[in-house]
Amino acid sequence: MRLSQIMSADVFTTSPETPLTEALDEMHARHVHHLVVVSACHVVGVLSQRDRAMAHTGATVRDAMQADVISATVDTTVQQAANLMRGRSIGCLPVFDGDELVGIVTTTDLLELLGRGAERAAAAERRVAGRRLGP
Repeated sequence: MRLSQIMSADVFTTSPETPLTEALDEMHARHVHHLVVVSACHVVGVLSQRDRAMAHTGATVRDAMQADVISATVDTTVQQAANLMRGRSIGCLPVFDGDELVGIVTTTDLLELLGRGAERAAAAERRVAGRRLGP
């Protein structure tokens, strides 16, 4: 399965110059844990809920964001994305199609996929167990 099949296409972005408290308030209002930081049409960082500790008077998104952005493409497999996120201890991957930001995948997306897969496997097992064997 590819990231294009599970990514969220609604990517919320912010500017590096945005006051940090404003960006954190936006994250809270939108019920998201990550904002992709964009400057001059380029992704320059990711702000996460974990960066809340940096909030102080006068702080901007630039002061708290992670500038070393790890990203993926629409063709990246779910397994590759999970390994990348686990290996780097990050909570999201901005997803690109060429040079265009087209989505985001989070640990929540991966856990939801895993959960749905477990439900389907359990349902299939129940169907098999309920079948009659023989005449």
